[in-house]
Amino acid sequence: MMAAIVYFLCALTGLAAFVLLLRSWLHTRARLLFWSALCFFGIALTNVLLVVDKLVVGAATDLRTPRLVVALVAVLLLVFGLIWEED
Repeated sequence: MMAAIVYFLCALTGLAAFVLLLRSWLHTRARLLFWSALCFFGIALTNVLLVVDKLVVGAATDLRTPRLVVALVAVLLLVFGLIWEED
């Protein structure tokens, strides 16, 4: 039960960071905020996949590979944004 609460709170935190970064980007149009928002959306999606993997489908299906791919894409989006905004 405690693991389910932690998984859910991690997903909620990633989603909250995404929303706050997106709102800030809409006001300032700073591109680094946009890339950071996309990264946190990917992090939130990774945590949602973790909840589905551990609590919904259980041992029947292993979603480790899709979770890791989504996490990798999220981090690569942030790295791309950091390189793009080098000035």
